[in-house]
Amino acid sequence: MATVTFDQASRFYPGSDVPAVDRLDLDIGDGEFLVLVGPSGCGKSTTLRMLAGLEDVDEGAIHIGDRDVTNLPPRERDIAMVFQSYALYPHMTVAQNMGFALEMAKVPKEERSARVLEAARILDLEPYLDRRPKALSGGQRQRVAMGRAIVRQPKVFLMDEPLSNLDAKLRVSTRSQIAALQKRLGVTTVYVTHDQVEAMTMGDRVAVLKDGVLQQCDTPLALYKKPANNFVAGFIGSPSMNIREFKVANGHARIGELDVPLSRDELGVLAREGSDSVLLGFRPESVDLVGAGEGFPVVVRLVEELGADAYLYGSIVGTEDAEAADIVTRVDPARTPRIGETVYLRVRPGQEHAFSPQTGERLG
Repeated sequence: MATVTFDQASRFYPGSDVPAVDRLDLDIGDGEFLVLVGPSGCGKSTTLRMLAGLEDVDEGAIHIGDRDVTNLPPRERDIAMVFQSYALYPHMTVAQNMGFALEMAKVPKEERSARVLEAARILDLEPYLDRRPKALSGGQRQRVAMGRAIVRQPKVFLMDEPLSNLDAKLRVSTRSQIAALQKRLGVTTVYVTHDQVEAMTMGDRVAVLKDGVLQQCDTPLALYKKPANNFVAGFIGSPSMNIREFKVANGHARIGELDVPLSRDELGVLAREGSDSVLLGFRPESVDLVGAGEGFPVVVRLVEELGADAYLYGSIVGTEDAEAADIVTRVDPARTPRIGETVYLRVRPGQEHAFSPQTGERLG
């Protein structure tokens, strides 16, 4: 077991002046499950590969425990990596695949067999030890790749989108199995995904990256309740947060026909920036349907009925930006509005999020 520390670590790809990872500062606790998440090209896989020793660290340093591993080759870092493609040897059995790294490390045969059997027991792979990968399902292959990492007994597990090749139903069940397994083994784990739902359900903490820069690292609940900026706010949550720019007058943000009060701190920042508008965010689940005159009017364009939930999509009446994205609201699936109908919505007090229209940073 070990901690992991990124100390102002940067990576520049040849021919580019823009860093793929820019001065990353990140401390990962002993036994912690940390998820790196962000859109394609944000630097999350590069970060993982820097930790694995598969990418150079051009500036800064990386430590595993008390060791500076910045310039060490992968084999000397005491890590085990699970890849998106599983990377199993097709001509070997499950047992041979799981034990291959131990064989290369000249681990005695008896110890090797014991470790493979223990990992197979943990992962429910005992009936498949004599099979080859082509005779396994995608979920089983994924578990073999996990077993190959477990038998090495590393200080750190690295996982690069290991569920992306599975179908949606299998992803849901497998991610819970991985999270439970990590808790059982207590091994420090760094997990990369582009799926924010996966990140929120698996990680002790989640680090959100954009353009190689760490935006925020916190518990899933803290990211959801208090995003540091409008990017994190829009990225975390499904459906994503509604974020629109509204005019500010007399200490209130004007949403259609409704005034939403802003705090003194929020108004103070806007005044210092010289801004007469605010980026206001509110989640689909933080909005109520109310009577006429009690909220802001929205014309219903689409209703998605998902069984237990339903979501309304519509445009705010009276806004200047006719091309703005729809407002999304969760509604009672037993009483969904009709397409074309005008409904009135109100954000629950205290559940709105205010951001600077200039910097995107959270106000107050």
